[in-house]
Amino acid sequence: MTARHEVLITADELARMLAAGEPVTLLDVRWTLAEPDGTAAYQAGHLPGAVYVSLDDELSDHSVPGRGRHPLPSGSALQAAARRWGVRRGVPVVVYDDWNRAGSARAWWVLTAAGIPDVRILDGGLAAWTGELHTGTEVPEPGDVTVTHDDLYHGARRTIAADDALGTPTLLDARPPERYRGDSETVDPVAGHIPGAVNLPSTSLLSGDGTLLPDADLTDLFDTRGVGASDVAVYCGSGVTASLVVAALATAGVDAALFPGSWSQWSSEPARPVALGSE
Repeated sequence: MTARHEVLITADELARMLAAGEPVTLLDVRWTLAEPDGTAAYQAGHLPGAVYVSLDDELSDHSVPGRGRHPLPSGSALQAAARRWGVRRGVPVVVYDDWNRAGSARAWWVLTAAGIPDVRILDGGLAAWTGELHTGTEVPEPGDVTVTHDDLYHGARRTIAADDALGTPTLLDARPPERYRGDSETVDPVAGHIPGAVNLPSTSLLSGDGTLLPDADLTDLFDTRGVGASDVAVYCGSGVTASLVVAALATAGVDAALFPGSWSQWSSEPARPVALGSE
């Protein structure tokens, strides 16, 4: 099995699993900056059996101070939530969304960082699904999954802290170019980027249909940003869309670290240096 198939699943592959009656837990992670609560969209139409997951309420812990707009949840809180979603030991998990793979990538990162195995992102998201959709709210049987890492900042996936960012050989900024350059900043109070960071917008990794670019195209993008044998870390606004870059790098066999607090943490600390323009 290639790394790509360990991170992604196609809609056709998922349809065959469901048709064959193979066990799988489906998680609907609808989220956008403009519409963080995807409940209404989920209830209007979701994959059969899928359970809605709130990125803001269940994949983040806003009670944690000083770690950006979407601090990581604790493992114990995540375990309780995952059991509510019906996640079970030995049953694969497929996560999906309907906006730039942001919500599903965040779920993939958080669940795998917690030590939950066999979690994959639906390539192309909801738009790739051509089967039936269900309406309303699914109520699954409680799951029995066990989370093996309570502190996800030091879990099964690599992270960096703010103090590590300037010393990272290859630091990627996953935000849109205009936010990276500091031309405009509509979310955080300070515009610009971490000095030395290279811009790699998360949306540039997606084809027109929302699927991840072919391996060769991804490799070309990574090469132009200096991704090689050196250590790689990724940040964005608050650690959400950067998760897609980490996932894409994983399909290429690169174990990249995430800066969970990202620009929302960095820009809130006045002593941190800020760069403007293109680097």
